Amino acid sequence: MMDDLDWLLGTASHDGPLRIGLISDTHIPEARAALWDEVFHAFDGVDLILHGGDLHELSALEALEALAPVYAARGNGEDGSGGRPITPNHPQLRESWLLELAGVRVGLTHDLPIPEIPPNLTVERWCERRFRTTELDVIVFGHTHVEGVHHVGGLLCVNPGSPTYPRNLNTQLGTIGFLEIDEGIVRASIHQLTTAGLAVRPGIEPVEHRVGA
Repeated sequence: MMDDLDWLLGTASHDGPLRIGLISDTHIPEARAALWDEVFHAFDGVDLILHGGDLHELSALEALEALAPVYAARGNGEDGSGGRPITPNHPQLRESWLLELAGVRVGLTHDLPIPEIPPNLTVERWCERRFRTTELDVIVFGHTHVEGVHHVGGLLCVNPGSPTYPRNLNTQLGTIGFLEIDEGIVRASIHQLTTAGLAVRPGIEPVEHRVGA
């Protein structure tokens, strides 16, 4: 599969400071016909949006593009798992993305082995397979529907969870995340969507990560 990495791995760069919306596992239209309005309110004004995969239909990606440029990872749901239709190719939908964002190297992919199970299921090996490098600062991923911010060695790994199927429960308001990047400092946060607005996800405090520290 990775023989076609030049096609699968997208690259892009943006200068900062940046505020980036993080979302994953939207499962549209399985979860509901369209994303919650609360998602669009939360992402109003962001510079970029990173989608960790399992969007299923391109309509979710295209709706988010009305707010900001979107980079999305292909999830197993886009490749026909569970008998789903295979999602067509799209310029902003790749197996993985390696992004240079305000001087910070950010990888975007659908799944990541957290917790690790050495020797084979490790973040380092995933980086080598998905990005052909271990020289990253941040990885954004999804797949588990379980939100979290993790440090693995010197790498910050962020899973925003799912806004529609949080923790694989029935359809309900779930979670999204944000990255704020400014002068080599990355601030990651996870938020619960509510009808009254955003709330910091209980038990997951915002994390500040200095690149190269």
